[in-house]
Amino acid sequence: MAQPIDTQLNSNAQLTIRATNLGKKFTTGWLFRNFNYTFISGNIYAVTGPNGSGKSTLLQMLWGQLPSTEGTIAYETDKKILELDTLFNKVAIAAPYMDLIDEFTLAEMVDFHFRLKSVWPGYSAQQVIRAMYLEEAAAKPIGNFSSGMKQRLKLGLAFYTDAPVIFLDEPGTNLDDQAFQWYLDLLKKQAANRVVLIASNNKKEYPENTQMISIMDYKSVNC
Repeated sequence: MAQPIDTQLNSNAQLTIRATNLGKKFTTGWLFRNFNYTFISGNIYAVTGPNGSGKSTLLQMLWGQLPSTEGTIAYETDKKILELDTLFNKVAIAAPYMDLIDEFTLAEMVDFHFRLKSVWPGYSAQQVIRAMYLEEAAAKPIGNFSSGMKQRLKLGLAFYTDAPVIFLDEPGTNLDDQAFQWYLDLLKKQAANRVVLIASNNKKEYPENTQMISIMDYKSVNC
């Protein structure tokens, strides 16, 4: 891979997420309860647990896609509490269940994404494509991409969105060794001034200084 543009990723938007007594119940019973945690800019957090234990559900609750059954979530910036329905431009997401538009070319997909969200300062859509090492596929329909290329695109769109919070669900899925190292390098740059939450049991997907959260700690006999 050629080297991407050497622009230091450095968000100025400081943000805190406070989850208080958070719980999620489905028809089969409680998935988890009494989740209390404060997420602070500049830190990476990994949510771990067996498949089906609630890792992805917790992330979706934290970014406002799923409602909580009990408890509260508060986004705070500059000592102001933000409404959950205003979070669209505050979060960037890469997850297996987030769809890409197969009919779009890569260039169209990137342009569409950054019409909805702000691109990282100093970058254009073309520069983001270059930073993802996908220049040769710019005119190629997304539907013809390999699974690894699609994952690199999802990660690139998340990382190069100018948002103070990044949610990553199993970010290393389908990445070869070279692309996986690209992801780790980008993650290292991004963590400086952002809240980064990762749902994964793969310790290779986050650095050693990651703050670990086991979703199993919030499953009690009373759930």
